[in-house]
Amino acid sequence: MSSGKITGKAEKRMVLLVAAIASFLTPYTGSAVNLALPAIGREMQVDAVLLGWVATVYLLSSAVFLVPFGRLGDIYGRRRIFLCGMILFSFASVLCAFAGNISALLAFRAIQGAGSAMIFATGFAILTSVFPQKERGKAMGVAIASVYAGLSLGPVTGGVLTEYFGWRSIFIFTVIPGVTAITFVIAKIKSEWAEAGGEPFDIKGALIYGSSLFLIIYGLSALPSFYGFIVVLSGFAAFLLFVFVENRTEYPVFNMQLFRKNRLFAYSNLAAFINYSSTFAVAFLLSFYLQSVIGLSARDAGLIMVSQPVVMVLVAPFSGRLSDRIEPRYISSAGMALTAISLAVFIFLEYMSLFMIMANLVFLGAGLGLFVSPNTNAIMSSVKKKDIGIASGSMGTMRLLGQMFSMGMVMLIFSIYIGREEITPGNTSEFINSLPVSFTILSVLCFAGIYASYSRGNIRARN
Repeated sequence: MSSGKITGKAEKRMVLLVAAIASFLTPYTGSAVNLALPAIGREMQVDAVLLGWVATVYLLSSAVFLVPFGRLGDIYGRRRIFLCGMILFSFASVLCAFAGNISALLAFRAIQGAGSAMIFATGFAILTSVFPQKERGKAMGVAIASVYAGLSLGPVTGGVLTEYFGWRSIFIFTVIPGVTAITFVIAKIKSEWAEAGGEPFDIKGALIYGSSLFLIIYGLSALPSFYGFIVVLSGFAAFLLFVFVENRTEYPVFNMQLFRKNRLFAYSNLAAFINYSSTFAVAFLLSFYLQSVIGLSARDAGLIMVSQPVVMVLVAPFSGRLSDRIEPRYISSAGMALTAISLAVFIFLEYMSLFMIMANLVFLGAGLGLFVSPNTNAIMSSVKKKDIGIASGSMGTMRLLGQMFSMGMVMLIFSIYIGREEITPGNTSEFINSLPVSFTILSVLCFAGIYASYSRGNIRARN
């Protein structure tokens, strides 16, 4: 393996471009599919809880594979794993487009999630290896702005594609940026990064980790039944076993010592988990509210929801650059507070006009844009170079765990208020009654996240 040093400015810029494309692709797919869920539900005649698994199985698969692929990238080369991930993701997108039933769609979404894990486990680690700390926040800001660009275009193009060409066209559309990134990596990026080359892979730890996540998330979907509680408890027991095993393994798939000995790393990851837990389900809830209750088309609902990620695109690069000069905890804590206030306002969604919904989405977007770039900079700058892969895997894991926990909470609330039924004109009142409960829980969680964000400590005090 090469040392991982970039051979010139052209390759350095190409790394940033490819990272930006990859950062755009996966959130774009997720946000576009959220707008298509009602259409998928109607065509395949599935209930709201099962329909939620179209989003959740993708996140679950990503979370199960992200840490192992991060470690494999450290051993065999992050460029290699990244490239394989882009190929797998693009191939799975084609399979999703031709899924004949809900079982096939869920299976293909799981494959797509595995490809996403390969991409996210290595993308930010490569960026951190390429850009020095004084430029890192700016680079992270560009990549994260690409995430929000995907979130911005997802609802708009997802709504338009669903309305005029059907929901399957969304998956075909994602192949274009995927093939573009694959071409650039093969033709333009020749360096490789594998600081752990030659070390063994912890298969036992990876299997226990994946099993624990699967049991927890599957159990959440089965709540409030007794069976669901047993499965969730089994998942937590498996996770405790994972921690025990990893602390006694010479070459663990996930170095748990970083959480014990590095306060900045631990609290930044906790803040990320809380932020994603409290915000990811917002698009899912609003998509159903705007289409099933208000009666908007998928296209018009997308135009309403695009106001949030557009603001993120504008704010994220600015907050990333700012975090190169000002301690990230101050900026990200302000963003977390603004996000919490916006979520609290959505408790009264039933009484809000479309203009008020759009205005509140603008505030939500500003809060998220202020939080994510500085927090990402803090996580990736809090570890030594040899632990960059672990930091990237940890950051992605917190994102995915938070997103799954967010969907798990909402699916639990749906199970209580609606049951395993489709959301139809006959049960919209139950759906509306569930919204204040959902947003109350999400906003309280986000307010608690302000403490984790502010209490992490300073990057510059460590350097």
